[in-house]
Amino acid sequence: MDEPRLRIYLAGNVALERGDVLVPETRLPGGQGRLAFALLAAERSNALSTEHIADVVWDGNPPASWGTALRAIVSKLRGVIAETGAEATIEHAFGCYQLRLPPDVWIDIEAAATAAHDAEVALRTGDIASANGAALVANAIARRPFMEGANGAWVQRQRAHLHTILVRALSCRAEIQLAKGDLTGAAGDAERIIALEPFRESAYVMLMRAHVGAGSNALALATYGRLRAILAAELGASPSPDTKAAFIEVLHAT
Repeated sequence: MDEPRLRIYLAGNVALERGDVLVPETRLPGGQGRLAFALLAAERSNALSTEHIADVVWDGNPPASWGTALRAIVSKLRGVIAETGAEATIEHAFGCYQLRLPPDVWIDIEAAATAAHDAEVALRTGDIASANGAALVANAIARRPFMEGANGAWVQRQRAHLHTILVRALSCRAEIQLAKGDLTGAAGDAERIIALEPFRESAYVMLMRAHVGAGSNALALATYGRLRAILAAELGASPSPDTKAAFIEVLHAT
């Protein structure tokens, strides 16, 4: 019988899961322990210096006794990881820590990035079913909040990374819905992208395509007007030539 796979969740509530064993984030040593674990898991392929970990954990302002405090956090994290029964631990060598995990470990933010890539590839090859499944996985993970209550440059970079994955997943979903003829779903996903990135012209183009497909040229015109207005007001710019051409093509396709 195969051994259960270790699963690590970093988006939303941090947790470790292996078979019937679930270790919730309440078992982690406070907010600093949660952040230290997330850092080690997200960057598991690298050995991280104690100084770098301390900088992230204490948001650039570690206490005078940070070395002792960090060793205590790591010791507690090792105990939490051991609760899963997995062959995993935090190794220490040459002033660095590294989280060693089983080869088949599943980490949600890694899975989200892979799923977004797979969705885009499948969409390009016309495999709508595979694209849809992968896009749903990426969307489900990337829309969760990352390290709520935590601050700092590293946390912001991770949030930006998940934001990008979410937009990619929603873009795939909108294209999939258009291909399937689900114009309401396509419009909804396009609007979600616009809410996240108001200047993303491709989202307005997809929204226009959905409106025209539903027989509403007036809404397509209004969508293009929204784009022109926000670009002019916020950036002092106008839609790109490609967007203008797409707008004309969409209207002429009816």
